[in-house]
Amino acid sequence: MVDEPKPLQVHQLLRRKIMLGEYAQGQVLSETRLAQDLSVSRVPVREVLPLLQLEGFVETAPRRRSVVTTWTPKLIDDLFDARLGVEVAAAAAAARRMRETPDPAVMSALTSAMSRSERHLAEDHPIELALSNAELHLAFAAASRNPLFEGLMRLLAGRMAWMFYLTSGRDLRGQSEEHQALLDAVRAGNVRLTEALMYAHVESGRDATQEALSGLWTSGARAAGDAVA
Repeated sequence: MVDEPKPLQVHQLLRRKIMLGEYAQGQVLSETRLAQDLSVSRVPVREVLPLLQLEGFVETAPRRRSVVTTWTPKLIDDLFDARLGVEVAAAAAAARRMRETPDPAVMSALTSAMSRSERHLAEDHPIELALSNAELHLAFAAASRNPLFEGLMRLLAGRMAWMFYLTSGRDLRGQSEEHQALLDAVRAGNVRLTEALMYAHVESGRDATQEALSGLWTSGARAAGDAVA
């Protein structure tokens, strides 16, 4: 008898399906239907839906229904505002700690995360690149060695990966070069440069993301209407 996938596997599968658009923005998510789609019982599905909500993939609609989050201009701005508040301070803290107490293990983790991102960029694999870029940003927060920064970034990382995938037509090589400049600044322990680079890196994506996703507003609303009908 084949073992049923564990909640972690179900979580990863559902998150990936949402990112790929297999479950459309605004679509109602039925526990029964999801369980059938994944060939699992409703138990692991019920367990992971709150986690997906915490990560920003799912929202609670009237009558306690779970629906796929719909990207809106405000949601994009909220995410970028939160990223500026967390990522800039976390990156500066990472550079400061590297200057005061250099840690080869921290730099190794950052370099490994950067290498994974570069590999997926070279392979032209958009969803894996989106996931690895979100992990790279998380690695910068972890390099601060401040568990609160890392915890806050974990709350944002899923939304970021989804957004990165939806905007994979942007200048990915340019973004990769910015990542490398950030890594070099942290390695050098240059706090002010790291802070400035991270602010510019995050903020420069705001308008580009709004423009890239502008065509999704009507399609998201249409999907919601179809799901209810």
